[in-house]
Amino acid sequence: MDFNLSVPSAVDFFASLVREGDDFPLLEAAISIAQDEYPQLDIEHTLSQVDHMRLKLKARIPKHCDHLGKLRILNMYFYDELGFAGNVNNYDDPQNSFIHCVISTRRGIPITLAVLWLELAKELGLKASGVSFPGHFLMKIDLPDPHEGQVVMDPFTGVSLSRDEIGERLVPWLTQSDQATIPGGVTDDTLAHFLESANSREIVARMLNNLFEIYRRQYDEKRMQNVQTRLDILSR
Repeated sequence: MDFNLSVPSAVDFFASLVREGDDFPLLEAAISIAQDEYPQLDIEHTLSQVDHMRLKLKARIPKHCDHLGKLRILNMYFYDELGFAGNVNNYDDPQNSFIHCVISTRRGIPITLAVLWLELAKELGLKASGVSFPGHFLMKIDLPDPHEGQVVMDPFTGVSLSRDEIGERLVPWLTQSDQATIPGGVTDDTLAHFLESANSREIVARMLNNLFEIYRRQYDEKRMQNVQTRLDILSR
């Protein structure tokens, strides 16, 4: 009997994570993207770092805290206490796409910051999701009574966006036929379409496409091919 068990490659591990359904474990799949650049990356260690954040956050939630209160405490914890923020000085650094680097530096791009924020929101029972908005990844939170409504946030800054601000961001990405007939705005239906929740597969695909574009601008064909391999696996 052969007991020689081989260790799966980083690509095989990624394939096993994203094999079934569109809502596979987002955090683990997002972390694993960095294994092409960091072959010795300890994914379990990174997961445990996020678990530690969850425990510290949960301890800050008072009894009978409503969803709006939880949202405020989460934002203070994530952006103020932990110091996560957008990397405004080096936005195109590939490390902004690697979750373990974002945890270490506390700097990232909208989508990687959102992945971490959403994991913490899930721990608090908030109905939050990522939004694959054109040009800039967003997050949305549906609040129940007594504060019923939807909050749309920019994960890069932690700031909530008004309807007008969202519309202004959307206009440059629309064709003339898409834009509303009302002056200076877009229709509610158009906004709703572009604010649809993104599933795990869509989020990881956007992370990979962002990284592919960075490497393309750097003329780094080897790294482009590594990313393309993962995109191909994701699209099967």
